[in-house]
Amino acid sequence: MLRLSSKISEAVGRLSVLEEEKNLRLRRANRIRTIQGSLAIEGNTLSEEQITAILEGKRVIAPPKEILEVRNAIRAYEQFETWKANSEKDLLKAHAVLMTGLVDDAGSYRKGNVGVINGDQVVHMAPPANSVKNLMGDLFGWLANTEEPLLIASSVFHYEFEFSHPFSDGNGRMGRLWQTLILNQWNPLFANLPVESMVHEHQSEYYQAINLSTKKTDSAPFIEFMLQMILNTIESSNSLDTPQVAPQVTPQVRELLKALKGEMSRDDLQTALGLQDRKSFSDRYLKPALNAGLIEMTIPEKPNSRLQKYRISANSKYIL
Repeated sequence: MLRLSSKISEAVGRLSVLEEEKNLRLRRANRIRTIQGSLAIEGNTLSEEQITAILEGKRVIAPPKEILEVRNAIRAYEQFETWKANSEKDLLKAHAVLMTGLVDDAGSYRKGNVGVINGDQVVHMAPPANSVKNLMGDLFGWLANTEEPLLIASSVFHYEFEFSHPFSDGNGRMGRLWQTLILNQWNPLFANLPVESMVHEHQSEYYQAINLSTKKTDSAPFIEFMLQMILNTIESSNSLDTPQVAPQVTPQVRELLKALKGEMSRDDLQTALGLQDRKSFSDRYLKPALNAGLIEMTIPEKPNSRLQKYRISANSKYIL
């Protein structure tokens, strides 16, 4: 933990200060990645392009529940800097914003007992509902008085929050949101770092770390996992802020970039690459290139449109 904390401190110091216009653009992109990553962990299927379209007020064809989840998350992050990490009242306000229209008890602690289910198995049975208020009071009291560094304290809070599972729904996204809010007290940089997106990339390890900490009755495994995710996110942001250093790409993505001429449809790209398996093309070529921002859609507000085509983005000039 000490090693990771030290590396995070050094990486934060290296994170360059951008020109204001570029900084605002980067903050907006990271906020979209944060929302997409956190909601994707909970099963939301909307892409970064669709979330961008919703943010811009465009019409998106998707399940109404998932659109509402995105809109709520956008509103929550717009109010992010008005909340205090040590305030239990603000936690309840944030839950009300995130879960309005999704659960009947948005903004209130659960009244019933809940468990975390994976398939047919109950992997965690949360404490009884009548103990939640006391548990959360104790947790906020600890947060206000702990002498632990905020990097450690934020991870402890996140784990204990997930263990208590204080709400009927939305516990995962609330736990990640509140850790970011605590980290923001240490350095405002964290308000704009998409740690949730990095956690989404390591989703199975995220749940494994929670389960291991619960099994050991020791939050250390989860703390170490979260510190590594924070470090990975900062180092990734550092590399993006230094455009003269080309991002690392897989051979498959590099092949796709070389094959992409002007605007091309998915079928045209597969033909150009000599590929027949649509799933393999999507998983190994198309999605990694989109996620890295190396290519872009011509109709981002309708990612599944039959008229959809793809083109090289400005970021690809550092590779091609």
